[in-house]
Amino acid sequence: MLARGTTLRNRYRIIETIGQGGMGSVYLAEDLRLEGRKCALKAVRIDPNTDPQLISELQHQFSREASILAQLDHPNLPKVSDYFTDNALDYLVMDYVAGKNLKEIMDEARRNDRFLVEVEVLNWAKQLCDALEYLHTQATPVLHRDIKPSNIKLAPSGLIKLVDFGLVKVMVRDDSRTITVLQGRGTAAYTPMEQYGEDDIHTDVRSDIYSLGATLYHLCSNQQPPEARQRFLKPASLMPLRQANATISEQTERAIHAAIAMHPDDRPTSVAEFRELLLGSKAATNRLSAEVGPTSEQEYAALVNENLPWVVTAGVATVIGFFAALTSR
Repeated sequence: MLARGTTLRNRYRIIETIGQGGMGSVYLAEDLRLEGRKCALKAVRIDPNTDPQLISELQHQFSREASILAQLDHPNLPKVSDYFTDNALDYLVMDYVAGKNLKEIMDEARRNDRFLVEVEVLNWAKQLCDALEYLHTQATPVLHRDIKPSNIKLAPSGLIKLVDFGLVKVMVRDDSRTITVLQGRGTAAYTPMEQYGEDDIHTDVRSDIYSLGATLYHLCSNQQPPEARQRFLKPASLMPLRQANATISEQTERAIHAAIAMHPDDRPTSVAEFRELLLGSKAATNRLSAEVGPTSEQEYAALVNENLPWVVTAGVATVIGFFAALTSR
């Protein structure tokens, strides 16, 4: 663990630890070269008992694949701005995204004995589909492999960010080989059967679709779907979505259940196909954002500032009308 105040590469000063797992830690840091900029540093740990030759190969692989991530540019993905190795740790530097993650938002709703509003979840789903379609249609397709509510942040502006690149996988189009950027297994409740075990060469875009579907199931029902292994042994363990939350539409339920089908061949073949199942026509998806109002005090403030002249005018008109009513009595 890096202590508060530690500076890496004479540029990144650690502010605090914001995440920790088996593969390493994530830190909030201050960029000393760009005043006022905060960034997220993901430190990737390699087992020190690993063969030195393999460590060298893994670090070379990390640099090569991190360079691919640095080329990505999409509004629903944090920008990777730097990567380096320091004291036997590999670091990935990304934009820091303020705001709560979707698990925190969902947990808050559950504590208040309510479900998240379906149209709001669908708006998030639309943005996630945009991000995944962008990743999957790169010249060298990129899989995320760890989509889950805690890896998705809602920025104060209302923009969704898929924040954790910890298990990104880069696929070679001819399928002759698959290169793992950072080894890991994902999170059980959101991981499809084909991603289990050491030999996961059968993962493809449909694996991300499963994880997205499992995430949406959780957001709509306030409960995790059963793990794929449990469902394999006991198919009835998956509760129909509308049984868990009767307010969810039949279309949403059908789409989500299609996404989390056990066999990849039974899922939508692409994110575009899943989006169509979930949201319908493109015109319908474009209407979605208009139906979702501000979801936080910050967004409300931003909306007021954006329309300040009209707000002031309306306020003045209200005051004049009030005094006019008084004088007319």
